[in-house]
Amino acid sequence: MIKKTPTIQEVARFSGVSTATVSRALSNPERVSESTRLRISEAVRVTGYTPNQSARSLRQKTARTILVALPDLRNPFFSTILDSIEREAVLRGYGVLIANRFSGDDSGRRMRDYFLSNRVDGLLLFDGSVDLAQLMMLTGNPAPVPLVVACEEIPTAPFHTVRTDNLYAAEQATRHLIGLGHHGIGHIRGPVGNVLTGEREAGYRKAMADAGLAVRSDWIFKGAFDMDAGHAAGQLFAALADRPTAVFAANDESAIGFLSALNQHGIACPRDVSVVGFDDLGIAAHVLPPLTTMRQPREALGRIAAGALIDVIEGQRRSRLPMHMVLSSELIVRGSTSPPAHRAIAPEAAVQLQ
Repeated sequence: MIKKTPTIQEVARFSGVSTATVSRALSNPERVSESTRLRISEAVRVTGYTPNQSARSLRQKTARTILVALPDLRNPFFSTILDSIEREAVLRGYGVLIANRFSGDDSGRRMRDYFLSNRVDGLLLFDGSVDLAQLMMLTGNPAPVPLVVACEEIPTAPFHTVRTDNLYAAEQATRHLIGLGHHGIGHIRGPVGNVLTGEREAGYRKAMADAGLAVRSDWIFKGAFDMDAGHAAGQLFAALADRPTAVFAANDESAIGFLSALNQHGIACPRDVSVVGFDDLGIAAHVLPPLTTMRQPREALGRIAAGALIDVIEGQRRSRLPMHMVLSSELIVRGSTSPPAHRAIAPEAAVQLQ
């Protein structure tokens, strides 16, 4: 039996509004209230309704499709973001294409191919390593491509951006450890050359400097935003004769890999070392111990970034100045952090004891 294609009438019934309101929300979402818009978005998701993109494209001479370019589709960090992007795009009457690992020498050619073939109307870029010169060519006259950069800001580039304040969030994570009484705090970095790596390490260093605490080079571990790199950092940590009592990892995957290595060496968390991650992946609450982490607002980030790009495509954002939206992260405290078992003696107290 052939399954019946969902209709706009079903969306209207599910959301409790008229078909005209559904149509208005899909074509001009700014004309309906936020609560109505969210009800219709949920109805679209549940019913599986898809607007007739082909007919719209023929009428408006557009593809009604956005391209989402990711640095690594395997990273679970992007799952919630992609879900919210697709929900927002469908609500606005757009489809979504995904390009993985968009950087490299042929990135300019690949981007031009997408747009010259009229397959997409705009680019939502999550990869800050794409060559800036290639992007400038793509977004320059005579036919500029609408572009919004999300998550990984490209410094000095004149593009619309939607991101979180990584530096301040890393400060918060480190201050949490300092507030628990930790004086020796290490850091697992992200990949070399990544803008997020630099911002999160800068936040860690700022919190340490503000507290008058030293940053030791042997307590800074190489990373790559994955579990293998975190596990390797854990092996190096276990081999140290003098270990920090706490570690801030640049993302959850590396923190989880680090916890795995600790377990292999019989090092207990948080008794022997407290660990903080970054992102709040779905698995973070279910590892042992549950991971304290900085929760990035991934759903909001994807929704806002997709909406901003579609606004640019449709000419609703006419300002010559680029939009820069910064979202806040939230500290989620779980079982991987606690006061150190043996509090270090403060430097000034040590002087008095001599």
